[in-house]
Amino acid sequence: MLIRVFGAKCIGIQAVSVTVEVSLDRGIGIHLVGLADVAVKESLLRTTTAMQALGYHIPGKRMVINLAPADLHKNGSGYDLPIAIGIIAASGQCNLPLADQYMMMGELGLDGSVRAIPGGLPFAELAVQEGLEGIILPMDSALEAAELEGTRVMGVRSLADVVRILSGDLCDDLEIKNTGEYSAMLASRTGRPGNDIPDFSDILGLEGAKRGLEIAAAGAHNICMIGPPGSGKSSLAKALVGILPPMSMEESLVTSKIFSIAGKGKLRCGLMSTRPFRSPHYSASLAAIIGGGAGDGIIPGEISLAHNGVLFLDEAAQMPRSVSEALRGPVEDRKVTISRLKAKVEYPASFMLVMASNPCPCGYWGVGDRCTCTPTQRLNYLARLSGPMMDRIDIQLSVPNLAAAELARLRAGQMRPESSSAVAARVAAAREVQRRRFAGESIFSNAEMGNKQVERFCKMDAECNELLVALMEKMGLSMRAYFRIIKVARTIADLEGGGPIKPAHISEAACYRFLDRTPGARF
Repeated sequence: MLIRVFGAKCIGIQAVSVTVEVSLDRGIGIHLVGLADVAVKESLLRTTTAMQALGYHIPGKRMVINLAPADLHKNGSGYDLPIAIGIIAASGQCNLPLADQYMMMGELGLDGSVRAIPGGLPFAELAVQEGLEGIILPMDSALEAAELEGTRVMGVRSLADVVRILSGDLCDDLEIKNTGEYSAMLASRTGRPGNDIPDFSDILGLEGAKRGLEIAAAGAHNICMIGPPGSGKSSLAKALVGILPPMSMEESLVTSKIFSIAGKGKLRCGLMSTRPFRSPHYSASLAAIIGGGAGDGIIPGEISLAHNGVLFLDEAAQMPRSVSEALRGPVEDRKVTISRLKAKVEYPASFMLVMASNPCPCGYWGVGDRCTCTPTQRLNYLARLSGPMMDRIDIQLSVPNLAAAELARLRAGQMRPESSSAVAARVAAAREVQRRRFAGESIFSNAEMGNKQVERFCKMDAECNELLVALMEKMGLSMRAYFRIIKVARTIADLEGGGPIKPAHISEAACYRFLDRTPGARF
C-alpha cells in the first residue's frame, strides 16, 4: 500500500513541498531514500520508538520511505511527524482519510510528544499556496503562523493529537486560535512594550544629533555617529527604535519568516509588529553577521535578522576589517547571497545601518587637551572606517560631550526636551507620504530607491541642481554620494509635508557628509 504525506523544506525564506511516500511490500527491512542527511536518517529509530510508546507497532514487512523530490537535499528533524503518519496509515493501524489534506512537520520525542522546529511560518504560507486544508505543527511553531490567513493552523502536543486530526474527528480545540497558548500570547502583548527603550526627552541636549536620527528614521537612511565615550551615541541608537513606525503587513510577514527560519520565531510569537533592533558585539564573526552554515543548511545572519529594522554596530572601528567591508554589498543591494559548494541562498537584508565609533584610540580627540594619541594614530583609527563604506552612509553625525555648565542648565531648565512620541508622529507622517509615493513599487522608503527611481520621484528645479553641482565640486563627492544626498533631501522634504525638494533641503542633506568633506577634522 502506498501512502503520500506532505512536508516541506525551506530554501532561503521560501518553502518548497516535500512528499513523504511510504510503501509496504513483502520482505524485511526499513529503507529511507531521497537524499536525506544524518538527522533525517536518525529519525527512523526515534520515530519507531515514539510510535511504540503510543501503542502502535512496526510492520513486519519491507518498508520503503521516499522523500521526494529525490534530488533535493533534506535536513533537520522535522520529517519525524510525516514519516510516522505515513507508517501508521500505510500499515492500516488507523484510518486517516485526511492524511493528504494537511501539511505536517515536527520532531518526535521518544514518548510521542511533538517538539518545535524552525520554519513554521514559511511552511504555513506554502500550505496556503498549495491549497491544502491546513497545516499541523508543534504548538510553539504553530504560534508563529497563528495570524496567517487562508488555512487552518493546528497546534499539536503529541502524535496522538495528529492522528485525531487526520481521522476526521472534531478538533476545533487544536486549531491554534482556540488554544490557551494563543490566548496567553495575546495577553502578553497587552503589557507595555519597550520599557527599556530610552525616550528622546531623557537625552539632554544633542539636538543636532536628534535631528539627524529623525531624518534617518523617516527615510530608513544609514547613519554613523562619531563622538567621545559617554557622549550618548548608544543611547541615541537605542532611542531610535522608539521613533520608528510599525511595520506594514507585508514587511512584518517577510521579517517574521526570517526569524522563523533562524529558529527564533518562538521568541516572537505571531507576526512581528515592531521593527527588529540587532546589536551584535564588534567581535562577531563574518558568518554571524552575513549568515552561513554547512552544506545547504545556511541560516540568516544579523543583517537579515535586522531586515526592515536597525542593525547597530557599536565601536564599529574595532570590528575586523573583513567583517565591516563585507557589509558593502548588502548595504547597497538590500540583499545578501550566500554561496556554498552545493548551495546558494539569497536572504533579504534591507536594514538601517547605525554605526557608532570613537574619533581616536583613546576616544577623547576634540575634548579639550585630553587626547593622548598622535596624529598618525588618529588618522589610522578613523581609516578603519573605509572610504567606500563611509560613502554608503547617508548621514554622518558628530556627537560631542556636553559641557558641565550646559548640562546643568538643561537639567535646571523648565522646558523638557521633545519626547519620542512627538518625533515618531512626524516620522510616521513622512513614511505615509512615501507609502503613497511608492504604491505599486517593490520598496517602502526613500533609502531603498534606485537611481531610476530617484530620477522619477525626486524632481529638482534648476536652482537645486546648480547648488548640488557646486557642492559636489567643492566637497569632492562621488556619484553615489550625489544620489544619496538627493534621497536625504527627499526625506527632509517629506518631513515638511512631501512637497518638492528645495535648496534648503539640499544644503541640510549635504551638511551630513562631513567625513567626505573633511577627513581629518576634529570632532
